[in-house]
Amino acid sequence: MQILRRVGLVLVWFAGALFVFAAVNKNDPYLISLRGWGNIVLVATSIAVAIILIRRGHWRRGVIGRALILLWWLPSLSMLGAHGAFEWRKQRVLQAEAPQVRNLGRHFVVGYSSFPEVSALAEKGLISGVYITKHNIAGSSAARLKEEISALQEKRRAAGLPPLIVAADQEGGIVSHLAPPLTKLPALSTLAGLAPHVRAEKAEAFGRTHGQELAALGVNLNLAPVLDLRPEPKRNRFDFNTLIGQRAISDDPAVVADIARAYVSGLEASGVGATVKHFPGLGRVRTDTHHFTAELDTPVDELEASDWIPLRKVLAGSKAQLMVGHVTLTLVDPDRPASHSKRVVDGIIRRKWNYQGVVMTDDLVMGAIYQRNVCSAVVEALNAGVDLLLVAFDGTQFYRIFSCALAAAVEERLDAAMLGASEVRLKAAFPVD
Repeated sequence: MQILRRVGLVLVWFAGALFVFAAVNKNDPYLISLRGWGNIVLVATSIAVAIILIRRGHWRRGVIGRALILLWWLPSLSMLGAHGAFEWRKQRVLQAEAPQVRNLGRHFVVGYSSFPEVSALAEKGLISGVYITKHNIAGSSAARLKEEISALQEKRRAAGLPPLIVAADQEGGIVSHLAPPLTKLPALSTLAGLAPHVRAEKAEAFGRTHGQELAALGVNLNLAPVLDLRPEPKRNRFDFNTLIGQRAISDDPAVVADIARAYVSGLEASGVGATVKHFPGLGRVRTDTHHFTAELDTPVDELEASDWIPLRKVLAGSKAQLMVGHVTLTLVDPDRPASHSKRVVDGIIRRKWNYQGVVMTDDLVMGAIYQRNVCSAVVEALNAGVDLLLVAFDGTQFYRIFSCALAAAVEERLDAAMLGASEVRLKAAFPVD
């Protein structure tokens, strides 16, 4: 019995430490499931445990007993402190000067859970676009979402702001975030084994279906297609979320290019832009950038002759945008991922490829970036010539990320020439009505 009591006491200490950790890090993307009612339950539980410990006489058991009780009071105080820090940063962003806000806001596309909140950001010019997924329709309807987007577009037009970028991730196959209510099409990889003319026709038909349905919803940018080459079986044993082996079209660059060009053509014919991804490629890496850093050690010449063929062909033959992932090209810039590397974005994409379209980062709320120094990544991305910064999985991180850009602007750490060139590209891609 004595042993069981000691084990139980150790578990109470351990649980208390976990509660404190969760409270201190309540705003972390990994703890997004604890927000709302989860936070309330955490606080209520910690207070209840502290009261139970007091009633059982732990306060009278010396320093250790009192320390245990104080440990269980800490989650409430830590939660309050974390929430206060978040609200302070949020209000600082919302109250920033309008001209500076609009100059920076045109670079952000944000996911959201609260339409009124993201609507306020869009109306003030704090963001240039929203990213929608199935939870934005859950409990509502496609018609309701269309009405909200349409009303927001009117408000931006009245305020003299560019049209809102409304982005979705509707690739087909396992990444069909708006199906239902939209049609769930097979993955483009299912077309790879068909005769060239047949797969091209079907790929364009897929693009038209996606394009027409997305356009009817108010979406004007699809974050598709995937142009990464299919990896070797079991190459990436730590791919928990990207699942690139299931999403990649083929391991043949020519097949990928043919299918992707036809699909993009179908999207564009319906008035929806495409975003090809994920440069410099995820097929060769061994870790999932949702959680870990990833390195690509392949020489550039080899990538140009294989992995990058579909990217260059589709970008040259369409108006598609380019998404840059959080993979480090070690032989070009070993110190930072491609998504915020000037050597990669400006050196390869802009100068070597002469691509002057819109470049977007992959989600900045991914472990490869967020768990490192997201503030530096934001500043470096803008200074590298990246046009749009995506904050998708957890839109509340926008306030932290925008604060980084705002501080850099105030301290004159942003490259004015790069921002000016980016503004020209964005105006060309998303002209004011």
